[in-house]
Amino acid sequence: MITTYTVSGMTCGHCVKAIKEEVGNVPGVTGVDLTLEGGALAVHSEAPVDFDRIVEAVYEAGEDYSVA
Repeated sequence: MITTYTVSGMTCGHCVKAIKEEVGNVPGVTGVDLTLEGGALAVHSEAPVDFDRIVEAVYEAGEDYSVA
């Protein structure tokens, strides 16, 4: 399954890398795609992943990022 979100506050490739790494470490996540332009975040998983876990992971990557 793929769930999509929008991440705001990213300014560079380092932002993308940090968020992908943190979200990829969330239990149940099997893959992550993220684009800098537009902030499209696609979370791949076998089963639904709690939205709050995704928000927490994005926040861990950087306090200036937000996800919707």
